[in-house]
Amino acid sequence: MPGLRRDEVAALAGVSPSYYCRLEQGRELSPSLRVLEGIARALRLGDEDKGELFRLAQPTARRTRFPPRVERVRPHLRQLIDSWTGTPAFVIGHAQDLLATNALADALYRDFAQHDNVLRMLFLDPAAKGFYRKPERARQRAVADLRTTAESRPDDPRILELVGELSVRSSEFRVLWAREYARVPPYDVKQIHHSGVGDLELRHEALTIRSAPGQQLIVLQAEPGSPSADGLALLGSISAPGA
Repeated sequence: MPGLRRDEVAALAGVSPSYYCRLEQGRELSPSLRVLEGIARALRLGDEDKGELFRLAQPTARRTRFPPRVERVRPHLRQLIDSWTGTPAFVIGHAQDLLATNALADALYRDFAQHDNVLRMLFLDPAAKGFYRKPERARQRAVADLRTTAESRPDDPRILELVGELSVRSSEFRVLWAREYARVPPYDVKQIHHSGVGDLELRHEALTIRSAPGQQLIVLQAEPGSPSADGLALLGSISAPGA
């Protein structure tokens, strides 16, 4: 309902603002029938939407709960990406947490305050708007990937935590997360602007790591002999120890 604040919805539904906040963030997974009726009434849902609300809140099949998982990168994989001195490469986990990066990837993303999670960098770090020449496309792709993972692991604690944080802190994420996608932007050429070496066009490859389900190896490559290849070489030289 346009103009209706969270605390007003909570009051109309007969629940506390903190409880309603937990519902929005996905931290409360078993609302009672009374709560569902109150929310439907507060939001003035029609019969069809009300039925959908009850279906989503009380699925017939019990979902599998996954324990928190600690993701680690195998030592030989770390050694592999570290050996690629001319190619930015990094490993991400199932919730797009950055698990390992090589030196050139660190130099490439140096304008970001933290190198911790792809979605947090895209939606919460102001540097993303200047870094990506097409930030909307990058965000759509990242959200689509997270949605695919969330559908296969609906009760994964890390995904619930990440979606809750981004939903609270980013209106852009809330809109994209709620949207039904007919088409997902493909992985293609990343067009970025680096504060040190200027514009770069890098082909994005996402490779599944079969020895570590859920992890992906991300490789960014420049066309040989192109200005982007020269830019990467310059970035590597100025970021080398002692440069």
